[in-house]
Amino acid sequence: MNPIRITVALACSYFVFAIMLNSVGTVILQAINSLGVTKTDASVLEGFKDLSIAIVSFLVASFIPRVGYKIAMLAALVFVAVMCLVVPTIAQFWVLKALFAAIGCSFAVMKISVYSVIGQVTDSANKHSALLNTIEGVFMLGVLAGYWIFALFIDPNDVQSTHWLNVYYLLALIVAVAFLAVFTAPIKSPELKGSHYSQIHAFIDMLRLAYKPLVLIFIISAFLYVLIEQGVGTWLPTFNNQVLMLPVDVSIQLASIFAAALALGRLVAGQLLRYLNWFSILISCLISMAVLVLLVLPMTHNVDGSQVKTIFDVPLAAFMLPLIGFFMAPIYPVLNSVMLSSLAKYQHAAMTGLIVVFSALGGTTGSIITGLVFDKFSGQHAFYLTLVPIALLLVSVSVFKKHTLKPLSHTTSSAEQ
Repeated sequence: MNPIRITVALACSYFVFAIMLNSVGTVILQAINSLGVTKTDASVLEGFKDLSIAIVSFLVASFIPRVGYKIAMLAALVFVAVMCLVVPTIAQFWVLKALFAAIGCSFAVMKISVYSVIGQVTDSANKHSALLNTIEGVFMLGVLAGYWIFALFIDPNDVQSTHWLNVYYLLALIVAVAFLAVFTAPIKSPELKGSHYSQIHAFIDMLRLAYKPLVLIFIISAFLYVLIEQGVGTWLPTFNNQVLMLPVDVSIQLASIFAAALALGRLVAGQLLRYLNWFSILISCLISMAVLVLLVLPMTHNVDGSQVKTIFDVPLAAFMLPLIGFFMAPIYPVLNSVMLSSLAKYQHAAMTGLIVVFSALGGTTGSIITGLVFDKFSGQHAFYLTLVPIALLLVSVSVFKKHTLKPLSHTTSSAEQ
């Protein structure tokens, strides 16, 4: 087995999906501008993506090992590549719904396969954590690259043009590169033990686990966090364009700061967690998020960035708002780390299922609510609304702390994931 070639294959696959999964905010903005879709209707794209991830993760988790991880990964890449080639030829909103449903389904298969293959090529907890962090780091690079790739295909002088859909031809080519990397990688088929453990048993285990007070409050906390992150991240390009009046390409490029802030926040938190208590860090982050919203949003009133030509000319408020990602970055991975370290190892799979499902529901809810408020009131009202889940998260994290069964262990490596 060649671990380097396998690592390259996993990284390429994750890079591709990082671009497409996190393009939903850009696609929403472009669907509004070039396809005449309302903000409320455009917000459902998040649901097509997230709910597909949740449903398929549950349905195929125990089936993928029987098919083989390599075949599953190749099938996921082919499915997405075909959809990328279809989208520009049809250029209608319904095909974008189908695209994000396909992306969600394929990513569910890819994530299960990638996480399983990592276990094949590592022989210690430290090596596993190191490789997983590397793959997740590549994912963040894909998120950053995605904003700039889409911006290259957008005509700032003709916002109604559908020429931007040609970006999917380039993405299909990138998927093809990932396909070749996976195809040539020596990924082994998993050893089957003839277990009759089915999806029904997995679902029952998840329900039993949800009865625990610690798990229940964790689910609520995870739901609220993803609601905030997806609500802000998905609608930030539209906020930049329609509230700050920035050109479309600059609006999308500027949103990449949010992804960069998330990445930096995780790296910094990974170091701080060596010395500081996780609860203190999370409470500080939540308060900082609320303060930033209250300070920055008033600065966005009466801003006219229509004359801006490059990202270096945008007003200060446009740079400050994405920085909320720096403070929200540690919350989700730290909560996951505390939760998993409080359970026996045999319960981790069921807990992961709950995390995926409720994270997807939170992301969909956040995007739809933000879109509704943005459409009916204003972008400022939509982003002020994040103060509600931030306040609720302060309460839920405090309750979660009280119900924690044991102190956080291996915090740093977990938090960086």
